[in-house]
Amino acid sequence: MKKLLLCLFAGALLTTNAVNAQDVKKPKPSPADTVKTTTATGANIEIAYSKPSVKGRTIGKDLEPMEGKVWRAGANEATTFNFSKDVKVEGKSLPAGKYSFFTIKNGDVWTLIFNSKWKVWGTTYEENKGSDALKVDVKGKKAPSFAEKVTYTVDKSGKVSMMWGDYLVAFTVK
Repeated sequence: MKKLLLCLFAGALLTTNAVNAQDVKKPKPSPADTVKTTTATGANIEIAYSKPSVKGRTIGKDLEPMEGKVWRAGANEATTFNFSKDVKVEGKSLPAGKYSFFTIKNGDVWTLIFNSKWKVWGTTYEENKGSDALKVDVKGKKAPSFAEKVTYTVDKSGKVSMMWGDYLVAFTVK
């Protein structure tokens, strides 16, 4: 009888430890998101990115984008843009396809970079900068309201906006 009770106790103890050792799924600190639209010109645009949060930190000091440095314009894997047909970004041609997306902030001017190597971790731009398909400069603005998480929008006219903290970077895709 003692052996039976000892075996039952040991079994219960092992089962409890196994249950406690299982991974508990926690939400990612920078969850993934996707924005899609079809523009008035018939181009399908899909933006896939992860949404970091400011969490009381200072952008440009504690958080990217840092002045003059390449930023993946999101978190985790590189932010990607997928265009179903040839488009013009701020009047400059970009062939249909999928691209990683990076930015460089220089004062109020933002350099937007579309790179043909899209299946990359977001911090690997330097290794792939020879694959840039398009670079274009746009003026950034103060966002109308504070964006705690990186947020992309795209409308039917082809206006793409990225908001992060007090920053708003907008450009046109036709």
